[in-house]
Amino acid sequence: MDDSKSLKVRLTFCVLLVGVSLLFTAVVTDHWAVLSPKVENYNTTCEAAHFGLWRLCKKQIYVQQQGPKEKGCGPISLPGEQTCSYFKHFTPGESSEIFEVTTQKEYSISAAAIAIFSVGFAIIGTICVLLSFQKKRDYLLKPASMFYTFAGLCIIISVEVMRQSVKRMIDSKETVWIEYSYSWSFACACASFVLLFIFGIVLLLIALPRFPQNPWETCMDAEPEH
Repeated sequence: MDDSKSLKVRLTFCVLLVGVSLLFTAVVTDHWAVLSPKVENYNTTCEAAHFGLWRLCKKQIYVQQQGPKEKGCGPISLPGEQTCSYFKHFTPGESSEIFEVTTQKEYSISAAAIAIFSVGFAIIGTICVLLSFQKKRDYLLKPASMFYTFAGLCIIISVEVMRQSVKRMIDSKETVWIEYSYSWSFACACASFVLLFIFGIVLLLIALPRFPQNPWETCMDAEPEH
């Protein structure tokens, strides 16, 4: 691998590491969506919630008089007592009855499973890039780029599954939630998709052999890379 190509690979790899960091942050945190019930009584407490792929957190928030357009409980950043529990289908001993009633268990399991695939692809891609820095192993850049691209595709599918889960939860007549918003973990997942998918393709283009510079020159005639 020549110096010019090596520099391009290292710069692209740095951006991909940012995408991997955002991916890990999104998967392990529980601020994908914030849920709020309708508030009818003021100067009392209401229960808002936020959740991720693995855990649901409920927060008791003191409610004062709101504006005419404000009907929900929150914002979630207000101080209050918070309790968190892992979803029952991941840890049978834990309690998360509200979530189990108001959304389909299959959505949560699917989103988490696809996210795990995304993390796995990202780890394998990173290992391949690190190994490619060794002498005469730059052929590993091509599979690495595909692994990063697959990681991006998997996390955006997980995002869409989570989005459908929240939408069904709000539309359900069995739920107390009337308002929802996507939070910073959701934004991290979307940003990781953009970086992993786009720069995975960029890495693939860098790894491809040099094209002929002249119309009469073939790939076999081109000067080999040193």
